[in-house]
Amino acid sequence: MPADVDHRMLQARREELTRLFNDRAPIGRAFGMTLSYFEDGSACLDQPYNPDLDHALGGIHGGVIATLLDNAGWFAAAPFYANWIATVELQVRLHEPVSRCRLVARGRLVRAGSRISVAEMEVRTAEDLLVASGTGTFTDTSVSRKTG
Repeated sequence: MPADVDHRMLQARREELTRLFNDRAPIGRAFGMTLSYFEDGSACLDQPYNPDLDHALGGIHGGVIATLLDNAGWFAAAPFYANWIATVELQVRLHEPVSRCRLVARGRLVRAGSRISVAEMEVRTAEDLLVASGTGTFTDTSVSRKTG
């Protein structure tokens, strides 16, 4: 965490992002997931089992797990920026196939720079089985693009 971070501002931003996601995000409603933050500032996405998110053979689809990783990393990084951020790169490692279980994703900020941040993420079952891990790179969208 950068040394010059205003911790009250950071907490207020986390609370704002939690309200926005839990109350208004269509993907949160569609998946049934909720956002919270651990005391250490890492983001937590709770995904109750949703049979509508299974693949044809009955397991939880890998795209759902990748979405949990992306959201966990994004919400770990987003409080450090006054503007919206965007995912630049997402690396996903699927470790275990799972079915019919609740999943919990956790995102931890590794580095927050002036324009780019990096987070590490993991998805576990409620019984603490590591399902997937990944890293994400996110950028501040307020930086203008050069044209021409």
